[in-house]
Amino acid sequence: MSLPAADAAVRRADEAARSVVEVFGQRVFGWVPGTHLGAVARPGSDGGEWHYWWQAHFLDCLLDAAERDSPSVSTGLIGRQHRGIWLRNGMRFRNSYFDDMAWLALACQRAGLSTGRLHADLRSAVTDEWGGGAFWHRARDFKNTAATGPIALYLARSGDHGTARTLVGWLQTHLRDPGTGLVRDGLRLEGGPSPVLVPHVFTYNQGPILGAMLALGDRASLTAAAELVDDVARHLVRPGTSVLITHGSGDGGLFTGILTRYLALAACDARLPSSAREQASVLVRDTAEELWRGRETRGWRGRPVTVFPSDTGDPRVPHRVELSTQLQAWMALEAAVRLRCLADGLDVEPALDQMRL
Repeated sequence: MSLPAADAAVRRADEAARSVVEVFGQRVFGWVPGTHLGAVARPGSDGGEWHYWWQAHFLDCLLDAAERDSPSVSTGLIGRQHRGIWLRNGMRFRNSYFDDMAWLALACQRAGLSTGRLHADLRSAVTDEWGGGAFWHRARDFKNTAATGPIALYLARSGDHGTARTLVGWLQTHLRDPGTGLVRDGLRLEGGPSPVLVPHVFTYNQGPILGAMLALGDRASLTAAAELVDDVARHLVRPGTSVLITHGSGDGGLFTGILTRYLALAACDARLPSSAREQASVLVRDTAEELWRGRETRGWRGRPVTVFPSDTGDPRVPHRVELSTQLQAWMALEAAVRLRCLADGLDVEPALDQMRL
């Protein structure tokens, strides 16, 4: 499968951006001026239910599009999304889940937007209990990859390489599956004095770890990053393809899109071996192509829009479409645009993958 021409990749990402913003974008509670959030699902869901971390990834997608001057996204829209998260969360950015806060901190960090007290909150999740790592929730009974990975990436991009490197090391020591090289879910207290391993493997958990390794940039981290790309290519694809597996709808609807974001950074990082860069590129390209192939055109308020399947193995799009699955496709299509770096001979430094509004 050949890489789409650069202009075709941009058109696809623009169509995803336009469609997601038009279909899901709304004011907080449906009416608050100067705010923006994504509805949980369409049709339905006009403002009551919301998911903090979905909105953080919506903000990240808006930033992706704005970085390449997409006509569908303005800096004003980004500001309204940022303000909408703050307002809908009770006029603060803090909540009980450290992974939620880490995802928002990463998006805000890219754009130079305020994160309130999130930096201090994220540092407080990192403790020496159970050998290190970061807690997932303020209940402090679960240390997992979902929190430790994005916190490590955020701290690495903040310049705290020591803590970030320690967190990545903890993941590799305690949660890496020696058989596949992939990082498992976490360690949880389940009634006994010591935590037990939760062995599930998810696509998205590999993404921020890869990003943290690239942001750290030392020889050992870059070697580990190349190995992780290879492990993903071996174990997280559909049989006989280079198309990444997906995890259905709900929260899982975001997972594989997140991984493509960081694979695209790896593909464009000249410090990695060419073989690893090519592997990462193929994974992004083929996954984006599969999601694009499964698209449908529907009508929304008198205008045609594009909706995407939630799974790479099933091209059917349900009647009720969730924001998470559409953000996943949008992320993958934006990641495919980043692959222009290969054709253009450009290198993207992951630690500086930022913009300023």
